[in-house]
Order: sequence, then C-alpha cells, then structure tokens
Amino acid sequence: MGDTPDGSANAGTGGPGVTTSHARVAGAALSVDVPGTPAHRAPNGAGGRGGDSGTGHGPGGGGALPRRRAFGADRVFQGLTMAAGTMVLVIIVAIAIFLIAKAVPALNANTANFFTFEGWFPNESSPRFGIGALAFGTLLTSILALLLAVPVALGIALYLSHYAPRRIGTALGFLIDLLAAVPSVVFGLWGRDFFYGPVRDLSVWLNKYFSWIPIFGGDGPFGKSILLGSLVLAIMVLPIITSLSREVFRQTPTANEEAALALGATKWEMIRTAVLPYGRPGVIGATMLGLGRALGETIALAMTLGIVSNISFNIIENGGNTVAANIANAFGEANDVGRGALIASGLVLFSITLIVNITARAIIYRRREFTESAA
Repeated sequence: MGDTPDGSANAGTGGPGVTTSHARVAGAALSVDVPGTPAHRAPNGAGGRGGDSGTGHGPGGGGALPRRRAFGADRVFQGLTMAAGTMVLVIIVAIAIFLIAKAVPALNANTANFFTFEGWFPNESSPRFGIGALAFGTLLTSILALLLAVPVALGIALYLSHYAPRRIGTALGFLIDLLAAVPSVVFGLWGRDFFYGPVRDLSVWLNKYFSWIPIFGGDGPFGKSILLGSLVLAIMVLPIITSLSREVFRQTPTANEEAALALGATKWEMIRTAVLPYGRPGVIGATMLGLGRALGETIALAMTLGIVSNISFNIIENGGNTVAANIANAFGEANDVGRGALIASGLVLFSITLIVNITARAIIYRRREFTESAA
C-alpha cells in the first residue's frame, strides 16, 4: 500500500530491515496516512510526540498545547497592571503619612479642641482652631448640592436615553458634557457677580414667608450663603451625574424593556421596573463621583460663601465655610502653625473622601447581581 520507503528491504545484505515508520503490529489493519489527520504523525520513539511521552498526544487526542513562555506578553501585562495598582496604594499611603507628619506639630500647639471648636485662629500667639464648623459646612453644601442636582440629572439622563429623538439627544448630551469642561473659577465668578442677586431676592422671599422653618430663619443679611454655594455646586456636578447615568440607562438590555412593554406596561412603568433597577449601581457610582467633586471644590465656594466658621443649619443668611475654601483663603497669610493647621484640615477632608468612596463601593457590592448581569 503506497510508495515503498527507502531502505524498507536491503537486497544487498538480504536483511529483512523495515523502517520504524512502517513497522506495524501483527494483525493490525492497514490505514492510509493522510496529512493533517491524527493518524499522520510520528510514532513513539521516533522523535514524535507520542501518548507515552507525557507531553504529546493522548489516545485519540489532538496536538499538545504549546508550552507557556516564562516571560510572555501576558506575564508582562499582568506585572504592569499589578505594579500600577500597587503604586496607587503606595501614593495614598504616602499622602496620608505626609499629612499626618505635617499636621502633628500644629495639633500639639493647638490650645482648643480640634474636633469641636468652631473658630479658626491658628496664627495667634496662643493658637486656637477646630475642624467642626469646616467639616459641617463641607458636608452641608455637598449634600444640599446633591439633593438639588441628582433629580435633575436623572430626569435629563432618562430623557436623553429613552424619550428624546436621536439627533436632539446627541446634541443636548454634548452640550451638557461641555459643562464639565468649564473651569471652577468661571462658575465662582458667575455665582458671585450674576447669580448673587437672584439668590439674595429668593432668600428674602423665603425668609418672609417661611421663616418659621429653621433653615429659612434669621434676620439677614442674605446673599453669600450656603444656598448660593450649593446652587453653584449643583450646577458643577450636574454634567458628571448626567453623563454617567445616561450611559448606564442606555446599557439596559433591550429584552428587559421589551418584556415589560409586552406585559402591558406603559413607558414610565417600563422605566421604573426595568431601567432604573438595572442602572441603580451606576447611578450610585455617578452620585458618589459627584459627591467627591463637591467635597473637594475650592475656588467656586471661596467666592460664593460668606466665610463664617460656625455650625448653623440656616442656609440663607450670610455665612458658611468649607475645608477646601478655608485652605484657599487662609493659606497665603498663614504662619508655620497656621499652615500645619490647614494641612490638618486637609487630612480630615482626605479621610472624609476615603470614607465616602469606601461606602459607595460597599453599596455597589451589595447590589453586585446587577453589576454581574451588566457584564
């Protein structure tokens, strides 16, 4: 069967020599070797990868997988990503160590309770300063900004993703995204010079008719207040929350939406039962990103707040201060102890930001079933 290989029988010597490539077990059926088939391979012991070699073919199996190289592209990429992740942790730890090292001398020189004292007098001969009023103002302005921005951002995101025609949705989405590119100093100037008048008139009206509510009480003056700073801050975080929420809503599986509509749901009922539950982790993440932007905002709040360090829930009277705004206003005139005090306040802001991000990750992780379904 087939061509006779060289040396299959040596006539000169009369020997019955048969090459190993054609040696067969007695009684075995003959087969035709076809290139590319499992039968067309070198047998054991002839340089081939046999089933008994440990690295070749098993009975009826295909070709062995190539040996993974010790320093392949996958290993290099894995090492780079691990190094990048480790570097982020190292940088965070280094920042914390720097803040603590610079803040300890000022904290030792402080003659007041750092956590409860409302004043800020670190440049005096007897330094007195506290973080209570600054932390309260930071959280109050940020939370109020989110309360104003999140409903509007979700409404815009739902309109752009499920109601607006494609061309209009694309154009409006582009315009909203442009707000994120506006520098914060522009928002601060706009809030101080243009938005100040309408907010002052609104504050007077609220105080006239709703003064029985503590947040709208007081005798004035009104204008540069928590309300003004929170409104400016809400406009600044609006594009971040809107853009991310819109993308999350667009990723809702079409099958989920069509199933709700097929069961007789209206468009709003479909959004309420299919779109919003699916996009809830993304909305939480977008809100936390907006909160992070609000907590760290500096120059816009420095221009729109009354810069009064006190703890008060009144949002229309002149006053209010935040950690970042206080650092921007006081750093230029601070002495050694004053700079250490400002760094100590930055350490508190750093801790608040970490707590907010860890909390957000915990909330998203508890709803990981939606995240996994999105993947």
